[in-house]
Amino acid sequence: MSTLLLVRHGQARAFEADSDRLTPRGEEQAAKVGEFLAQALESVEVVFSGTLKRQRGTAEFVKRVFEAAGKPFPGLEVDPGWNEYDVDGILGKLMPELSQRSPRFAALTEEFREKAAEPDRNRYFQRMFEVLMDAWGNGEVVHDGVESFASFRERVVGALRRVTLPSPTRRGNQRVVVFTSGGPIGTCVQEILGAPAEAALRLNFRVKNASITEMTFGSNRISLDSFNGVEHLAPALRTFR
Repeated sequence: MSTLLLVRHGQARAFEADSDRLTPRGEEQAAKVGEFLAQALESVEVVFSGTLKRQRGTAEFVKRVFEAAGKPFPGLEVDPGWNEYDVDGILGKLMPELSQRSPRFAALTEEFREKAAEPDRNRYFQRMFEVLMDAWGNGEVVHDGVESFASFRERVVGALRRVTLPSPTRRGNQRVVVFTSGGPIGTCVQEILGAPAEAALRLNFRVKNASITEMTFGSNRISLDSFNGVEHLAPALRTFR
């Protein structure tokens, strides 16, 4: 049997113009992932990430820790199937559409805008965002330029299969690490457990930055061993956004 570790990227610069970059805290989180993996694993045979800078940046910090410890770290294989859902499109195109349809959602949006400069803005954003994501997930709001929830799930499940299905170029008993985001991790867990599709979004909201979700796979089987582990992070480094 082989081991698959899904690592969520470190904290990114939410609410900034270029949000696809790690914060200093995110860099520290990524280094802690590296320290933990370098101690816990005898070796890593395969490493994947999506194309996003925050995903590849997290992988780079882990690689540095491995190299400093004198342990080999494989070259990164980039697969866009591990990318997060289209947050910019959902906020920029679907949010205005839902605001026009739903006075309740419009009120949540306005509340977040009023609190956008406050220290607790995440709380107001999450209230609004969960309603928006439910509408995206059930197909209530769609846009030609925004990936649908069904398409998102299809590409993530495809990426999971490419990693876990038998391959003539990969032997068994390997350790595979994937640097990805909360949405793909939630989707993989939902798929493996056979839970309803909407559970993917609920799981997504619980995935912490730089957390590790562990799976075992082989012989056309895949099992969930642990979800959202953050034991390698001090309490001050345990963040959702």
